[in-house]
Amino acid sequence: MNLGTVEQIADAVLYEGYLLYPYRPSAVKNQQRFNFGVLYPRQYCELQSGSDAWEMRTECLVEGCGSTTIEIKVRFLQMEQTRGDLQEGLERDVSVPASTLDSIAAQPFRRAFEFGETEKLEGEVELTAVQFGGSLHKVILSVRNIAQLDRANLEDASEANRDRMLLRSLVSVHSILQVTGGEFISLLDPPDQFKAAAAACRNMGAWPVMAGEEGQRNLMLASPIILYDFPRIAPESPGDLFDGTEIDEILALRILTMTDAEKLEVRNGDDRARRILERTEMLPPEHFRKLHGALRGLRIPGETP
Repeated sequence: MNLGTVEQIADAVLYEGYLLYPYRPSAVKNQQRFNFGVLYPRQYCELQSGSDAWEMRTECLVEGCGSTTIEIKVRFLQMEQTRGDLQEGLERDVSVPASTLDSIAAQPFRRAFEFGETEKLEGEVELTAVQFGGSLHKVILSVRNIAQLDRANLEDASEANRDRMLLRSLVSVHSILQVTGGEFISLLDPPDQFKAAAAACRNMGAWPVMAGEEGQRNLMLASPIILYDFPRIAPESPGDLFDGTEIDEILALRILTMTDAEKLEVRNGDDRARRILERTEMLPPEHFRKLHGALRGLRIPGETP
């Protein structure tokens, strides 16, 4: 896949909410994480009868022919227990090799996958396509958590068990889709002739947006966080802060005000939090000036956009 800027956005999605300021493991917000795009084991969701999901479904439109190919990479975090009650994320991905629209329309592509040993992740991806007429096709991607649990896990509805379930869950699930020999159609701003088809797409747990270089239509990012077409990371941002609002200046200044004891806790905690602290402490004054604000898209009054 030729990803470029797409992977920058995908990495931001992958770690959104992973840790939050003050980045200390003792902070309540980091002990009781709120994760986006979590797929819990199916058995657990069905027994709890709550809002937890075990399946994510992405539907998008492709203009092409039967020989048009689509390639997909599904990315997520696998949480593992480290020191004490701390959980840290391992990056995982599952790829769907380039498949023609005709082939997946005739026979959906399915792939089961497993990661880990003691706390095993078990999942499945499925890809199919439906021809809408003419050159328009609907591509449907499903990602499922099919982990098998013992009865004790199923019957325990405690918060502690919910935390344990994260060890058997797919966290921050999102997908990168690439088409060759065709073009994706924006669901946010479809051409008039495709508006009805776009409205008929049903997405569950993820929303696909155009990605990559603006104007190109061969890449899509299906994210559990609502994004706009062709999202970008601000060039002034020195690195990820796990906060999609990316209020870099405020967070950087707050990090610098932490006490030595708080900084020591961060350094002894998650490696990613330690890197945030070290990077912030090394920022030169001129970079802080860049974080203060940027002017983009300046237009003279009366000028045609």
